Order: sequence, then structure tokens, then C-alpha cells
Amino acid sequence: MADQQQGREKTGVGRRRAVEIAAFMAGFVLALAFFAFFPGLPHVIDWGAIIVAVLVGVLARWICQYWMGKKSEEGE
Repeated sequence: MADQQQGREKTGVGRRRAVEIAAFMAGFVLALAFFAFFPGLPHVIDWGAIIVAVLVGVLARWICQYWMGKKSEEGE
């Protein structure tokens, strides 16, 4: 019985990790797309755009962690 609970916890942790990675990648790609295609910008991906995209990805992951933590507290 304890093995089954540990298996559920592992799948929950794995799923949470996958969602966090997806949130980071979505934020990163959306920020790069903004810099690449927004009218009026030079349409060049430079180091500044990459750094901002990484920061946006980290922010998206942090928001996802907060939201998922809030959901798990409500579920208990």
C-alpha cells in the first residue's frame, strides 16, 4: 500500500515538473517571438532579447509553481 502511495507521489511530482518546464518554454518562446515579430522593433534576436526571454520564462515558471501550490492547498 505504501508503494502505491509513493508511486502516486512520484507521478504527481513528475507531472508538476513537466508542467513547470512547459510554462518556462512557453514564456521563453513567446518573449522571443515578441522580439522577432513585433512591429517597430529591429527584428533581431540579440543577447538582450535572449536574457529577457529567459527572465520571462523564469517568471512564467514561478507563476505556475505558485498557482499549482495554491491549487494543491485548496484540494487538501
